[in-house]
Amino acid sequence: MNRLPLFCLALALLLPCVGRADEKDKDKDHAKAWDETVEKAVKYFRKTQAKDGSWGAKQSPGITGVVVTGLLRSGKVDRNDEMIENALKYIEAQIDPKTGHIAGKDKTAWRNYVTSVNVMALVAAERDSYKKAIKDAGKFLTQLQWDEGEDKKPSDDFYGGAGYDSKSRPDLSNTQMFLDALVAAGVPKNDPAFKKALVFISRCQNLKHEAQDRAWGGKINDGSFIYTVALGGDTKVTDKPDPKEGLPGYGSMTYAGVKSLIYCGVSKKDERVVKAVDWLKKNYTVDRNPGMPKQRDQWGLYYYYHTMAKCLDVMGEDKFVDDRKVEHDWRKDVTLALAKRQRDDGSWTNESDKWMEATRC
Repeated sequence: MNRLPLFCLALALLLPCVGRADEKDKDKDHAKAWDETVEKAVKYFRKTQAKDGSWGAKQSPGITGVVVTGLLRSGKVDRNDEMIENALKYIEAQIDPKTGHIAGKDKTAWRNYVTSVNVMALVAAERDSYKKAIKDAGKFLTQLQWDEGEDKKPSDDFYGGAGYDSKSRPDLSNTQMFLDALVAAGVPKNDPAFKKALVFISRCQNLKHEAQDRAWGGKINDGSFIYTVALGGDTKVTDKPDPKEGLPGYGSMTYAGVKSLIYCGVSKKDERVVKAVDWLKKNYTVDRNPGMPKQRDQWGLYYYYHTMAKCLDVMGEDKFVDDRKVEHDWRKDVTLALAKRQRDDGSWTNESDKWMEATRC
């Protein structure tokens, strides 16, 4: 389950959702921790930017887009900052005017991820000159979606999902990033891509529901989300998932699932959202990726922070009340969790080397 490498996927898209504490409340400790954490991260990126304006280009042409998005949304770096100018020139060089993708000239296997994050970077830059590239990229992304164009019917388990590119099987991780980009690009909510995506997303949920028509869907029935419904279903909780026994969900995918349902126009009162949020209430934490067994609960930790923060931000939740009726200032919780894990040089790395989170920019 390769994702865009590095902690910076979580960091750069997460910190802006966490937000400046002094804009949300009067907690001075939170405000101080947020400022210090982000400022150290900014200094790290200034020191590690390559001469061509990129970060991590040898690993993926999308990492620069992730960093630029976070830097601009954090409010700590001006849009005309030389670091941003150089990074945007690098991203501009990744634009393919013929196809519309923003994934570079090489045949990357991550064109969905890379184009999606670069779309968000260009949107964050707020420049009229990027409007065409953003619009073209939105069209390119919708063409990656598995639908009738690939001879898939709504009954097919690939239908509505997005994979790494136009040929790889779809999964919820790719699909939620795909939707992030469509929303950022201003694609209308009545666009067919959202309706199609909803079919796939709903089938990734452990819930006996009319929108979940797979046999395993009601086995566990706790509202959580799995990695993918494609090819019979897959979860990363175990190496040998058995759909006949049920496919357990986990935190990062459940937050991604809720966010995606909302993007697709599903009400927060809908059973799919309610049941998923109930699962999240029972498993609220910033110490691990919940739902994973102990030996795996640090896998994708920063990715978990990313989906958690973006989901709760999209839901409009300033406070999150768990199943014990304990109210959590989730922004503060995530900020302090990141502050605790930040290295002296301003970077982060995961103790687990799974999914490339042990690699730094």
